[in-house]
Amino acid sequence: MKRALFSNIWLPVALLLPQLAIIAVFFYWPAGYAVQSSFYLQDPFGFGSSFVGLGNYQSLFRNSEYLKIANFTVWFTAIVTFFSLAIALVLAVKADRVIRGAKTYRTLLMWVYAVAPPVAGFIAVIMFNQSWGPLTEFFALFGYRFQVGVNFNDTAFAMILTSIWKQVPVNFIFFLSGLQSIPRSVREAALIDNRSASGRFWTVTFPLLAPTGFFLLIINITYALFDTFGIVDTVVKGEPGNNPMTLVYKVYVDGFRGNDLGGSSAQSVVLMALVLALTFVQFRLVERRIHYT
Repeated sequence: MKRALFSNIWLPVALLLPQLAIIAVFFYWPAGYAVQSSFYLQDPFGFGSSFVGLGNYQSLFRNSEYLKIANFTVWFTAIVTFFSLAIALVLAVKADRVIRGAKTYRTLLMWVYAVAPPVAGFIAVIMFNQSWGPLTEFFALFGYRFQVGVNFNDTAFAMILTSIWKQVPVNFIFFLSGLQSIPRSVREAALIDNRSASGRFWTVTFPLLAPTGFFLLIINITYALFDTFGIVDTVVKGEPGNNPMTLVYKVYVDGFRGNDLGGSSAQSVVLMALVLALTFVQFRLVERRIHYT
């Protein structure tokens, strides 16, 4: 491994300063302020605040609605992550074998990547419109009428389906790149040793894709927790009511609509701690099973 040597010790520091300044201003300072605010009961119009210690956290974990949203967020994240990765892997394997029309096939699969989350949510609202939505009409043929924005389970299904649809192209790009980077000699050797296509995939291809899969696992969990905000906000039509919400959307609702600055700050701290703990577990346990070449 090559190491860069600098004649002046201050040169690398100067090169790192812009990036460190951005991290400090846009991450460490807001995170520190959120932690501080979580210990106070604040007036939303800035007329004062009172120290309540752990009161905001105690109220949080005694709130049955918050615990319900936390439970939904866990299931939402797990389902979106699993199916986004699984569908993208299947499509990447199929695309890697396509000979004719390969570019067209890949382009059709990747174009959704350019769609912003709020736009994806708006598409879901159209597709699941109660009066004339194409998907609503399709499921009505089987005797079920979707009520997105009204029924909890229907809204959750629309949110999950849209989130998966939005993320599959990203995973597809990385999986396809990983498949195409596998040496031809390795594939030929695997073909000689194992004639079964499924056997070759699970014993040769899948282990070689493990580093890519681990990277995408982290990306997809982060996406499901945070980047689906625009989808959730659009699908619930700005009126959460009894509709499903994720933890990050709950922070927005309580902080910007309910003007509960202290409570929303406590929620953001809990969410940050959850993500840090999850990342630590992934790198300590999951990465040990990954072999890099």
